[in-house]
Amino acid sequence: MSSSALRLGIVGTGRINDHLLAGARASDNVRAVAVGSRDLARSKSFAARHGIDAAYGSYEELLADPDVDAVYIPLPNALHHEWTMHALRAGKHVLVEKPYSTDSAHVNEAYDLAESSGLVLMEGFMWRHGPAARLIRQLLPEVGAVRTIRTSFSFVIEDHVDVRMDLSLAGGSLMDVGCYTVSGARLVAGEEPMRVSGVAQWAPSGVDMHFHGQLEFSSGVVAQIACGFDSDRRGLEVVGAEGWFLLRDPWLNEPPGAFLNGTPIEYEPEDLYRLELEDLAAAIRGEHPALLGRADALGQARTLDALYRSARSGAPVEL
Repeated sequence: MSSSALRLGIVGTGRINDHLLAGARASDNVRAVAVGSRDLARSKSFAARHGIDAAYGSYEELLADPDVDAVYIPLPNALHHEWTMHALRAGKHVLVEKPYSTDSAHVNEAYDLAESSGLVLMEGFMWRHGPAARLIRQLLPEVGAVRTIRTSFSFVIEDHVDVRMDLSLAGGSLMDVGCYTVSGARLVAGEEPMRVSGVAQWAPSGVDMHFHGQLEFSSGVVAQIACGFDSDRRGLEVVGAEGWFLLRDPWLNEPPGAFLNGTPIEYEPEDLYRLELEDLAAAIRGEHPALLGRADALGQARTLDALYRSARSGAPVEL
């Protein structure tokens, strides 16, 4: 590992860190050096398990560590903006898990602070860094003008104590996995939607257990999205004027595989978190802008917000 590797701190000890830290270990450009938790014993246990040197009993202590260059924030959705702002004010670059927010004012506030401070801020859509996203861009010219996009991502939650079922923490299927389907539709369309419609099945806790949405774009493209906590389904299909393609699982690449007009296309899986971290490190070194910046985060926030407003009102929402 390079002595100039990005020194990364972890804000919180959630399970998603297992994936992120495996990506860091696979990279020569990133090294996890510290973790912060609101429980010092949990932080020390986490650090020992992952070979991290420094463990803190608060997020504030982690952010005060001068040996930390950047932080990864995998906290519950409702805490993303608060702790991103704390981290930026502490002079740290930030990789924050998706979705950043449904509030475009939060997105602009965070990026304004990052830019004025000379810091890199990136929303953590790891799939956008991987081979599936690259393949989508390669296949689009093969199908002609895009007409329809269909995207899905769902899995089964059996434990309703899960934080993703907590409305106060901004849980819900659209926030957790539906944001991937929105990201995929926006990538394929190459523009932001002008009108959205949403229909949700609400859980007793108030979060959406299942969500169906439609995004309409000025080019005439229509995207259908589906997500939920009650089935197991993933995929992205694009229908164009001259053909179609399907990716079985662009979000996690499990398993990787695609079809162009029914003909299988195999592609090699890669560590999506390693690619995401290496993009962050390169952006911090000034080699190129981060793949995902303000414009993408704003597009996501505005679309998610409009979908929820539509589902609650029962009417389409113009953007």
